[in-house]
Amino acid sequence: MIAKKYVDAYLACPIKIDQDEKILQFIDNHMLLIKNRPNIFQHDDYHPSNLIALEGKFKGIIDFGRYDWGDPIHEFLKIGIFTRNISVPFSIGQIKGYFNGKEPSDEFWTLYSLYLAMCVFSTIVWTLKTIPEEMNNMRNKINIFLDDHRYFKNVKPSWYK
Repeated sequence: MIAKKYVDAYLACPIKIDQDEKILQFIDNHMLLIKNRPNIFQHDDYHPSNLIALEGKFKGIIDFGRYDWGDPIHEFLKIGIFTRNISVPFSIGQIKGYFNGKEPSDEFWTLYSLYLAMCVFSTIVWTLKTIPEEMNNMRNKINIFLDDHRYFKNVKPSWYK
């Protein structure tokens, strides 16, 4: 979840994201949705780079170093940051697979977008502190998902068809 400390650290840092006020407003307008959400074990870094396949078949998942507990919808966060850049069909399949082939609800898309919006600020702060040489790469990833959602004017990303 977004912590005030991340927003404060972001506001104090030299790196800024265009239209950050729209992102903050989207978060403020939807924060009540995360109240009383389920709290389950999650990998928290699920994306294709952490999957193992052998002879064209799924064999397992690696890199549980970031595991934690939280809303199961939060587990989809990496789709917007990493997976959609690798494979849109895989991204769509991951979502549809979770919903047994059915279309996700508006609530799913709003929560997914909320978690994605919240990660903008923590990603900037974390990258600046941990791997500053990757800042341009991470800003590009952020800008892609911001464009996908038109800065959260749309909760369903443009790549989901």
